[in-house]
Amino acid sequence: MPPTREKPISAEAIIQDVAPEYWSQACTELMKHDRILKKLIPKYGTGFLVTRGDAFITLARAIVGQQISVAAAQSVWNKVLLVAKKKVSPKNILALSVEELRAAGLSGRKVEYIRDLAEHFDSGLLHARMWKDMDDESVIKELTAIRGIGRWTAEMFLIFNMVRPNILPLDDVGLIRAISLNYFSGEPVSRHEAREVAANWAPWRTVATWYMWRSIDPIPVEY
Repeated sequence: MPPTREKPISAEAIIQDVAPEYWSQACTELMKHDRILKKLIPKYGTGFLVTRGDAFITLARAIVGQQISVAAAQSVWNKVLLVAKKKVSPKNILALSVEELRAAGLSGRKVEYIRDLAEHFDSGLLHARMWKDMDDESVIKELTAIRGIGRWTAEMFLIFNMVRPNILPLDDVGLIRAISLNYFSGEPVSRHEAREVAANWAPWRTVATWYMWRSIDPIPVEY
């Protein structure tokens, strides 16, 4: 149990180092308007969302990690790094044969997906340099046109790579479970009910989602 405090913790006391510029304001407003987050944010308030860097690598890792454990995904990724000579880039992936990618541990389907992703980046079909100026749904539309990338993966990209402030990934099992436990005493929750809860979080639904995840798993997961 965390030590009791004589005074409520402030958002400024929570935010340290290089948090997104909106994080402090988001925490302040979420604690003001949501009774559950008023408790959760002080409890798990020492961390924050950090961007995962290169867009192609973030999406390639998401494809590699589909439907396998975190440990297995890391093992396969390490092998992909080896065959790509330590640098995973669209050109390096396209230079590898199907056999080389299969030998790294990728399934036939994932080989197709990661090569399609590389082709989208290499050919300029994606407007990656423009994403920062595009709205969330426009970025999601571009990403989901790539084989192997669905809405959930696109939303994880917006959260963990672009650090967008108002993403609500309703297909995320962890988020639905956290809403169930924190707002409905563990009872099953429909998408409609989850959306109603999250209406109180706008325009900081990413931040609220991050704290929902922390409430069921205090150690952040990197996507």
